[in-house]
Amino acid sequence: MTEKEYKDEVRRLHGRLIAKAVSILGNEADAEDVVQDALLKLWQMHEDMRPPLQALALVIVRNLSIDRLRRRCPDCNVEGTDIRDTVYSTEEDERIERMMAVVNTLPGLQQTILRLRHIEGMEMAQIAELVGSTEVAVRKALSRARMRVKDRYTDLRKGKKI
Repeated sequence: MTEKEYKDEVRRLHGRLIAKAVSILGNEADAEDVVQDALLKLWQMHEDMRPPLQALALVIVRNLSIDRLRRRCPDCNVEGTDIRDTVYSTEEDERIERMMAVVNTLPGLQQTILRLRHIEGMEMAQIAELVGSTEVAVRKALSRARMRVKDRYTDLRKGKKI
């Protein structure tokens, strides 16, 4: 994704991300901080991604918002913060379902690494420690997982079975 594409996506999504963070945190100042943190995470990954970023951005905002709530009040109830609470169009729902079906076909370790990196937003060092491997091995596995997801998603869109 180019810098221009990233900026266009951010411009398009900013209001929706703020709304999601405010709905969880109940405070616009905290919501703005969370969205800025989420956009920084997305920027760090922008070269490896393609638009649309909405689903990933909403997951990151939700997770960061929940983290902030838990730091503020460890005993607080964080129910009702499911990503499915956000309204998606039917086309977006189908795209997300297809992508998750492809991710679910990956071998266990690749699937785990991909989810930890892109959904949970963990750093490579954290993932390597968690799976008991080196950062280099994690980067290779992540790269292979991304390539496999891309190939299988493309095949799926062309009507081939995965």
